Amino acid sequence: MKRRTRTPRHTLLVLALLVGLLPGEHILAQAEDAPAAPESVVNIDAEAAESDEKIRSRIENIFAELEPLREVSVYVGEGVVILRGEVANEVAAQQAERLASRLAGVVTVTDEMSRTLAVADNVRPVLERLRTQSLNFIKALPLIGLALLVLTVFILLGNFLAGRQFLWRKIAPNPFLADLMAQATRVVILLLGIILALNLLGAAAVITTILGGAGVIGLAIGFAVRDTVENYISSVMLSLRQPFRAKDHVVINDLEGIVVRLTSRATILMTLDGNHMRIPNAAVFKGIILNYSTNPERRFEFELGVDAEDDPVAGMKAGLDAIRTLDFILQDPEPDALINTVGDSNIVLTFYAWIDQRETNFGKARSLAIRAAMRALEEQGFTLPEPIYRLRFDPEVNTALFSALDGKNAGVTPLASGEDKNDSAATRVKRGDAVLDVTPDKHLEQKVDAEIRSDQGNDLLDKDVPHE
Repeated sequence: MKRRTRTPRHTLLVLALLVGLLPGEHILAQAEDAPAAPESVVNIDAEAAESDEKIRSRIENIFAELEPLREVSVYVGEGVVILRGEVANEVAAQQAERLASRLAGVVTVTDEMSRTLAVADNVRPVLERLRTQSLNFIKALPLIGLALLVLTVFILLGNFLAGRQFLWRKIAPNPFLADLMAQATRVVILLLGIILALNLLGAAAVITTILGGAGVIGLAIGFAVRDTVENYISSVMLSLRQPFRAKDHVVINDLEGIVVRLTSRATILMTLDGNHMRIPNAAVFKGIILNYSTNPERRFEFELGVDAEDDPVAGMKAGLDAIRTLDFILQDPEPDALINTVGDSNIVLTFYAWIDQRETNFGKARSLAIRAAMRALEEQGFTLPEPIYRLRFDPEVNTALFSALDGKNAGVTPLASGEDKNDSAATRVKRGDAVLDVTPDKHLEQKVDAEIRSDQGNDLLDKDVPHE
């Protein structure tokens, strides 16, 4: 008989024992760790409560140092600060809220304070501030006096240097630039005095604020006075370029006159009628300038029409011969003529001649030249035709009109023919043979000289400066 082995039974018992022990060990581990969680929660709550207490204590200590906030009570929970109590006004309430919100650990601040708005509580702080400021001002009077003294010295120094005109005229011969440099020096010295005075008063931070504000204000003013600045810069450029001289006969943007002076704002002209004309320098600088005085020799021109059946070349020769006989006409360059246009009833001739403006009046010379050429053409038999208009009528109107005219013109003497008219014109006594005085108008020149002498120091035109 075989002996039974016990190995399988023992193996099963061991496995069953292991399976039973594993859950027990797991449960034991959980039992050991379980008490640790309540201990952590207790620690966190204690730390939060301690933090809230520190915040409350800190805020109360701060409020205790400020008289307007001494009646404010503080409650703190989970970082939320609640302010209760009474304050004098809204300013004090905002101050309390602002101070509480700046502490570390504060989540938010709730304002539950009431504003008493009592007269005494609001007036007393103001009076106290005024008293404190008055005492501080009295203490600072010696320093303020010293700052004012320094500023006064700088102002006097700037005025002294700016008033030395002979010094600036040596540096800049142009009077406008000399005055500009003098004024710039005065302003720079004044700014230095202001900066030093503010440093003495301990207000150096104000300098940066002033400079920053000055930049913005200067930009705004620059846009507002853009035309004025443009005119000022144009004055500087005109005083440097000198495009004309005093007593020059000029035309600026179709405005004609004699130059009287150039100021820092405008160019003064005297019109040919004797009136004053002020043109802004910005318009002069950008405008078109026609100067008749730069070149003393000036050419004039005029037109005369001859009959279409006349020889235009012979008419040109007759007119030029007559113009050359005038004493005030220059022979170099010689007078000239050309055929301008050919019309339906005439041929238009244009004559040119030169004069010296220093000795001859332009308008009078042109008038006498026209008369001389016209007389020469008439004396040589040239016809100076009048405008001819051709009228056309409907047949019925034409018949009725001529029938009426035939009845009215019976017994009327016919008009002289063209040849008879020319003959009678040739035998007429010609008036105006007396030669006009063609010398320049001295009266206007005298008025300009008197105006220039009346204010010589305000003229930016200088004959010693190179002319453009």
